[in-house]
Amino acid sequence: MTAKFEPLKPGATIGILGGGQLGRMLALAAARLGLKCHVFSPSPDSPAFDVVHRVSVHDYTDTDALDRFAADVDVVTYEFENVPAETATFLSARRPVLPDPHVLAITQDRLREKTFVAGLGIGTARFAPVDTADALPAALEATGRPAVLKTRRFGYDGKGQTTLRDGTDPQAAWLEVGGQPSILEAFVPFEREISVVAARSRDGQIECFDVTENQHRDHILKVSKVPAAISDTVGAEARRIAATLAEAFDYVGVLAVEMFVVPDGAGHTVLVNEIAPRVHNSGHWTLDGASISQFEQHIRAVAGWPLGKPVRHGRIEMLNLIGDEAADYGKWLTVPGAGVHLYGKAGMRPGRKMGHVTLVTPEE
Repeated sequence: MTAKFEPLKPGATIGILGGGQLGRMLALAAARLGLKCHVFSPSPDSPAFDVVHRVSVHDYTDTDALDRFAADVDVVTYEFENVPAETATFLSARRPVLPDPHVLAITQDRLREKTFVAGLGIGTARFAPVDTADALPAALEATGRPAVLKTRRFGYDGKGQTTLRDGTDPQAAWLEVGGQPSILEAFVPFEREISVVAARSRDGQIECFDVTENQHRDHILKVSKVPAAISDTVGAEARRIAATLAEAFDYVGVLAVEMFVVPDGAGHTVLVNEIAPRVHNSGHWTLDGASISQFEQHIRAVAGWPLGKPVRHGRIEMLNLIGDEAADYGKWLTVPGAGVHLYGKAGMRPGRKMGHVTLVTPEE
């Protein structure tokens, strides 16, 4: 059980590692609750800087800057999982860091993450470690083809991975991922992709948002729909998996579990794809479509406050605005039931998430 501590009071300061759009939305949620945020990021144009009490622009390895940051905050959290685990561990000796740095250490490594999930008896794709090019043929024997070769660390939105099909040269695939320690995963013939955004408080309370169905374009999330087109049985299993993982991690905060729904005889099987130890793009619909957002839920958890009971407002569709799609934000401003969110990023690059739109249709 996570150690007890005194809940934060309004006016306290939450430190956030990372200054992207997730940090921005966390800070906005904190401000609504009377809490301040101090964002630490090496990027001087971080979009979260526009909405926070204080900022620190330093590298994550700058221990003097981290010491000053720790002295100015009451608790530390993070908005993306590629914050160096060493940074989180350094800070944890000075302030509570939530989720715990050991969660970062596991989820930053795809092989460790898959091994952790499988060790709980939760289904995943078949997988095998690939530390060298010479290990790839044996790994293919274990997984079969097609299979996906992924770097163990620092991959997101389809980066650091390639598919091996019949006829694909293993050596070429190894070079394509940069010749880095990797994991090979059997390709999953899924029917649909879903995710569960769950929150766990310091005292072990768990609340799950409704299961979300996700559609990707060029490996980037494009559309999320709620409710997902799944059976009640599949939905219950997906929420059970998310809660089991949160308990096993002794987690505090919001996490997202991405899963595949796979046909299995007359029914379906749910397999875990990835865990994100943070608020997640597929949970953005909660800002407009639920009684409490994933961002407020995370702030409540790390502040030691009770979690809210999420109540969905209707049928929801969330659309990511990617690259220059954000330039057309005006067309959404007059659409009934649409919530427009722009992240304040400089430069509309292809593949860059610039904002999102949430469409809420009340259910009769």
